[in-house]
Amino acid sequence: MDALVQFFPFILIFALFYFLIIRPQQQREKKHKRMLEGLKKGDIIVTQGGLIGRIEGFAEDGKVLIVRVAEGVKVEVLRSSVSFLKKAGELVEG
Repeated sequence: MDALVQFFPFILIFALFYFLIIRPQQQREKKHKRMLEGLKKGDIIVTQGGLIGRIEGFAEDGKVLIVRVAEGVKVEVLRSSVSFLKKAGELVEG
């Protein structure tokens, strides 16, 4: 019983750390992964580098997006580098 009382503060600190830091981060990662999996042709995206463009297609493996950034200018972007999806003029964090 005495040992449990001594470890209680550590257990409490770990529980707080989990619910305030670890769990919210895991939820953000799941939400971002769902957003990346749901990307489709025609979506407007923002990359980690700040590049904004419309998805024109996908490479064979699906890990690379072909993005039109200007008329006649297409670039290849890794799916994992997409930060935001732009819907109705607002950035939707993924």
